This record gives sequence, C-alpha cells and structure tokens, in this order.
Amino acid sequence: MRIGEMVRRTGVSERLLRYYEEQGLLTPERLPSGYRVYTEADVHTVRRIRILLAAGLPTATIARALPCLRDDDPSHLAPVCSGLVAELRRERERITRTIDDLRASRSLLDTVIEAGPDDTGAPDGADARPDDTALFESGPSAA
Repeated sequence: MRIGEMVRRTGVSERLLRYYEEQGLLTPERLPSGYRVYTEADVHTVRRIRILLAAGLPTATIARALPCLRDDDPSHLAPVCSGLVAELRRERERITRTIDDLRASRSLLDTVIEAGPDDTGAPDGADARPDDTALFESGPSAA
C-alpha cells in the first residue's frame, strides 16, 4: 500500500511515518520511483510504535524494543527478549523521577499562587496594579 493508504489505515500523518522511517522504526519497501510501499506488518508496527510512544518511551528505546515484542492480544505488548524487561524498568524509573519532579514543581507553583491575591482583586490593603496583571493575562506581547 502507498503512503496515503497507510495514513488512512493508521491515523498517522505522512510526516510522522517519514519520521518513524528516519528513526529506524519503520522500513517500508521503496519502488524504483522512490515511492514507499507499506505492508500489513507495517500497519501493526505503527500501532506498536504509537503504544510505546504513549507509554513515554523515546524513539531510540522503541527501536531497540520493537524486535523484542509480541502482540498476540492487540491491546497488550509482551517482551520476548531477556534484556528488554530491564531496559523497560529503567525507563519506568526515569518516568517516575520525571513525575516526582513535576509534582515538586506543581507544589512550588501552588505555594506561589496561594501567596498571591485571589482572582477577584488584590488582597486587603494592597494596591492593585492593572498594568502588571495585563502582562500575565495577555502574554509577552502585551508589554
């Protein structure tokens, strides 16, 4: 199948299909004219790629993982290579650290928000400065 049909079958844009090819995740056959030709197996590969990207894996890890995955059940991927599980655990730890960092950032932001005036105006006794709030409401171009 040609790239247009692949887009229709997978819901993935042409640009992303080309990116997957650049990253070594997808290897469609090339006709002498240069056109890409995809197979039914490529449709399944794109589905696997999308699942792994949604799981937070970088494309380099996905490239190593793809040959080591089985998907007898369309909703579940299962590792079949011994080293893959350890790599996936390391990726899970990386994601957990990122989540922890984001929670800490959110907590700091909550502290800043709680220290400020409520959305209805300035705190008691404080002078409201509309020119300052306009910077945050309209974005950088308002300055």
